[in-house]
Amino acid sequence: MLSDLLKNNCPDGSEFSLVLSPMDDITTTEYRQICRKWGADMVITEFVSSDALIRDVEKSYQKIAFAPQERPVGIQIFGNTEQTLVEAAQRVEELKPDFIDINWGCPMKKIAGKGSGSGILADIPLMLSLTQAVVKAVKLPVSVKTRIAYDDKSIHISDFCEALQDCGIQLLSIHGRTKQQMYKGEADWTEIGKVKNNQRIKIPVFGNGDINSAEKMLEYKNRYGVDGILIGRAAVGKPYLFRQCKQILNKEDITEPSLQEKAEICRQHFLAMIPNHGEFRSIVIMKKFYSRYFNGISNFKPFKMQLMEAKTKEEIIKILDCIQNTAF
Repeated sequence: MLSDLLKNNCPDGSEFSLVLSPMDDITTTEYRQICRKWGADMVITEFVSSDALIRDVEKSYQKIAFAPQERPVGIQIFGNTEQTLVEAAQRVEELKPDFIDINWGCPMKKIAGKGSGSGILADIPLMLSLTQAVVKAVKLPVSVKTRIAYDDKSIHISDFCEALQDCGIQLLSIHGRTKQQMYKGEADWTEIGKVKNNQRIKIPVFGNGDINSAEKMLEYKNRYGVDGILIGRAAVGKPYLFRQCKQILNKEDITEPSLQEKAEICRQHFLAMIPNHGEFRSIVIMKKFYSRYFNGISNFKPFKMQLMEAKTKEEIIKILDCIQNTAF
């Protein structure tokens, strides 16, 4: 059972999980390993298309490859037909992750516009049918990541969460926005709270959306009573946010890494990516991280511009060395 796995992964007895939320081209295996090292209790791979998996697209299999130190780890898939989702889930099962996660939450047009991701929320019966088909097709635990509704006028998740549970899923993660909201406005955690406080819901319920600090994590944990919280955008370039969350949960002082430590994390992240992604691709991906790794450091703009313009591994390492040796 997935709930037992979560309990066993909480040696402090809290049974509360901090999870790195999957993000395309962000939560690669290298970054997932870093976040596990810095306190994430569980990670989930970048989402991959079920169609691409059954067509043996190499890039998709690269996205879901994981290292032993990432466990517990889930592989996330998306799709809109029973045949492709079931076959993809069965292929994923052969890779032996700890669980399979179905993405019913992505709002991007290229995915949701085709009825996958949160686009499925326009057809709840189909979502339930596809979810149940995947659960029946595999022996691994299956979880679902979704949003509260398709739009403000649609049925909200609190109205059909029991049906999702009846499909056989073992964990429900809810992002507190509608599909139509994309990432705009504030996440509505009241719907997440309704699901968690439904006495007929027996599976763990995780919340997601707008958690950008240890203080806010603790506030929402206490207010809504969720079993875990997924952190996405706020954890980009800030893997130590998970440690800070652990510190506040344990009533310890929150600590911030030094500039030198942040530069070293960035260096390790970059170098770890090269064997799997190649130098050029690693340089491209890392551009999404520099502003986050060094956010809030005054007079950092010249270094940021150098990092963004660097074209070789040697250039980037030289710049990071210079950052570590500069007094800001």
